[in-house]
Amino acid sequence: MSNSLLKQTVMQLREMTDEDYDWLVHHAEGRCTVFQEIINRRIVKEEDLHYALSKKLGYRLLAREMPRADIDVVRLFPRNVLEKYCVLPLEISNQELVLAVYDPFELYVLEEIRQTVGLALRVCLCGRKYIREGISYYYSDIDARNAARIAGVTADSGEAPAIKLVDAVLDHGYSVGASDIHIEPFGDETVIRLRVDGVMTDYAAAPGEIHSMIVARIKVMADLDIAEHRIPQDGNLVFLRDNEAVNLRVSVMPTVYGEKVVLRFLDFEAEIDNAGYYGMEEAAYKRLSRLLKAPNGMIYFTGPTGSGKSTTLYLILEELAKQPVNICTIEEPVERRIPRVNQTAVNDAGVNFGVGLRAILRQDPDIIMIGETRDPETAEIAVRAAMTGHLVLSTLHTTDAVASVDRLTDMGIAPYLVSGSLIGAVAQRLLRKVCTACAEECFPTSEESEIIGREIRFIRRGKGCHLCNYTGYKGRIAIHELFEVDSTVKEMIAQRKSTGELRRYACSVQGMKTLRQSAVELVAKGLTTPEEVLRAVFFSE
Repeated sequence: MSNSLLKQTVMQLREMTDEDYDWLVHHAEGRCTVFQEIINRRIVKEEDLHYALSKKLGYRLLAREMPRADIDVVRLFPRNVLEKYCVLPLEISNQELVLAVYDPFELYVLEEIRQTVGLALRVCLCGRKYIREGISYYYSDIDARNAARIAGVTADSGEAPAIKLVDAVLDHGYSVGASDIHIEPFGDETVIRLRVDGVMTDYAAAPGEIHSMIVARIKVMADLDIAEHRIPQDGNLVFLRDNEAVNLRVSVMPTVYGEKVVLRFLDFEAEIDNAGYYGMEEAAYKRLSRLLKAPNGMIYFTGPTGSGKSTTLYLILEELAKQPVNICTIEEPVERRIPRVNQTAVNDAGVNFGVGLRAILRQDPDIIMIGETRDPETAEIAVRAAMTGHLVLSTLHTTDAVASVDRLTDMGIAPYLVSGSLIGAVAQRLLRKVCTACAEECFPTSEESEIIGREIRFIRRGKGCHLCNYTGYKGRIAIHELFEVDSTVKEMIAQRKSTGELRRYACSVQGMKTLRQSAVELVAKGLTTPEEVLRAVFFSE
């Protein structure tokens, strides 16, 4: 197997000169193999190159899915070695180690593995993504069983609740910046997953026999009924980490396999770009700041769950609280306490958004923040408050900023009331940022060019490293779409103009930048990828 074989294969798949190939070799030198350089720069698709090489080398080509492996064989190798070289041992068969390999040209790595196990190698070609998924999956199981053993709990024991295991999961979730921890029963195993940068990732898989112990431990910490398994339960817990109290919201939900638990870090604060501008670009920040100086009116912040709406609202409230004003909120729950802001939480004693909002209006407020406008009653009271001298801030679940108008009318608010109260709407999304530690410049594929436009010649993509947990992404950045309700828009709303007409006016006359335009600009700057555009905003317009 030689460099000439790789060169010959690549040139069969894509037109290129000897000089082009030599350039690739030069740029790969000292950083990675030529094979990896070719894939990273998207000269040839990974699956096409693997297919061609499998024919030439006689290697088995694995399906485009996570390969199945014998966990006892995986356990023979340190996780960091498998991740570093992107290989996954699958099984030992007929005195051969079957090895899934991403780059078959790392000959010294293959030889080192052969000498370590003292067995011949049977190499299989597999996509980088699927090998990494396999390493994560099998080692999460290994780590979970080790944690259970350390905690004094094994699958076949009937010992006390898994205190150390739960504490280890809470500590790990906090340390990696997870916003949520999911503990999910699936018959013979319990899967523990974390939401990091808005995306779910597997952390551990524990034996199903200890699931009830894990749930019982969490219920005790959250002061929930450990004997009740038939109905949902909600609560809060606090655990100490380095003598610091960390608050979590707990939700327990019965499923066919048992009770699922979701824990949300209420103290979770993601790093925010442009925090001084509410996470916005300067131009959008200045337009929103002008709206926030209005003596009355409604401003809605829209987007799906997990798009950062609450974080933006809290940044705004912190700034507004510096003024000589009375600010009152009604929230479910209060996720962050803000000095000089009167915050009220919805509760089971009869305080819902409607009841709480009516009471707040008797508290002489200047500014009111409603955690979420979710029903006609809340929407109607908010509109009346906005029209009687209060600045009202709230959130809605809509696809974009302009759709706030339709959402309010769908709730039964008359168009003339919407036009008389609404002064602006801000749509927001969070996009994952390319990891700066492993980012590389590459060509977009033809499919990606359809998403971002053919004028963008180069993009940046993270190839994956230990700093980004081999995802290629580290951190998130917000994009916004700001829709102002000026006199013309008020007339259009009162005349029941369509959302499309309102959007065209906002873009052509107000100069509103859409979410998709903002996302594509971030791709052009190398801050995010076309996949994130597709995931977050491609179908929102």
